[in-house]
Amino acid sequence: MKVSLLARIAILLIAITTGACTSAPSNVLTIGAAGPMTGDQSKMGIDLRHGVELAVDEWNAKGGVLGKRIVMQVEDDQHDPKQAVAVANKLVNSGVVGVIGHWNSSASIPASGVYSQGKVVMITPASTNPRLTEQGFPTVFRICGRDDQQGPLAARFVRERFPNAAVAVLHDKTTYGQGLAEEFQRALGAGPRVVFSSGVTQGDKDFRAVLTTVKAARPEIIFFGGIYPEAALLVRQARELGLTAPFISGDGTYDQKFLEIAGPAADGTYLTFGPDPADFPQSQAFLTKYHERFGPHGPYSIYAYDAANILLSAIAQAGTTDGLKLAEVIRGTSHQGAQGEIRFDARGDVLNAPYIVWIVKQGRFEQFWRPG
Repeated sequence: MKVSLLARIAILLIAITTGACTSAPSNVLTIGAAGPMTGDQSKMGIDLRHGVELAVDEWNAKGGVLGKRIVMQVEDDQHDPKQAVAVANKLVNSGVVGVIGHWNSSASIPASGVYSQGKVVMITPASTNPRLTEQGFPTVFRICGRDDQQGPLAARFVRERFPNAAVAVLHDKTTYGQGLAEEFQRALGAGPRVVFSSGVTQGDKDFRAVLTTVKAARPEIIFFGGIYPEAALLVRQARELGLTAPFISGDGTYDQKFLEIAGPAADGTYLTFGPDPADFPQSQAFLTKYHERFGPHGPYSIYAYDAANILLSAIAQAGTTDGLKLAEVIRGTSHQGAQGEIRFDARGDVLNAPYIVWIVKQGRFEQFWRPG
């Protein structure tokens, strides 16, 4: 009997202790930050985390929101769809008041269903596949543009600069990469002709076999839909094989890591992304604070920062953390962010997503072309 009683007391103490560890304090609000925090795309996840962290610290310095201190719960989805769903369930079950993430479309789309069911606001800073906001989920937003915007812009650029070119199209078979390549190819229209189209496997390191086939098709420009690890290796190995056609890619390739991995072979590569925030007065305060604290900003650092501020401002304005009410405020408000004015349409897409074409020159990204 003594053993049984002691065992019961021990179980009770464990339950009390566990409950104390997992219950959120009443004086804090938790927001989630989700993306690829480890692995080959961790640079993008860390950029996202830093942008959110800067916004959270600024709010806490002003007293938090609704009289409560804001804390971050950072989760690593490893840019894997299944892991993204697990992360989303963890965040919802933890009681977060909103999520900034995910980074990859292949992670954001499956995770968005979990957030929608849990009535939790999700604002992705970087997922561009159109399907994300076409699911009709009221609490899901994106602060970046869409692939049916940047794909056609890349196609227009090719038509104007390479009007009769033979074009090879490659992608990494992911939701983002293949989707962007399809949008590009669909918008290419008359003039340039596609002489090769195929996918490569994300995570592979040797693309010489497919590039040899591409070379035989004699393309004058090569489009790649995918992320910088594969893009950099493709460009570098293409040059090693004597394939001199310039590459054009999307926002997933626009990162310093692409330049580091590709080396001199990166020169002459075109990329679609937004304008340089350094050109805009409203971005200067963010850039100064971010650089002082974290060093150079990543392409989507400012997007994550603005997304976090939109979420926290909505909580302050609504006076509640109810997800559906926050979504109404977010959708119905003109937000003044580090990128300027940000407004959302009924689907949760931003009304203005200006894409331009960049080029790599002497190991640096330079703004190159804007649609007239």
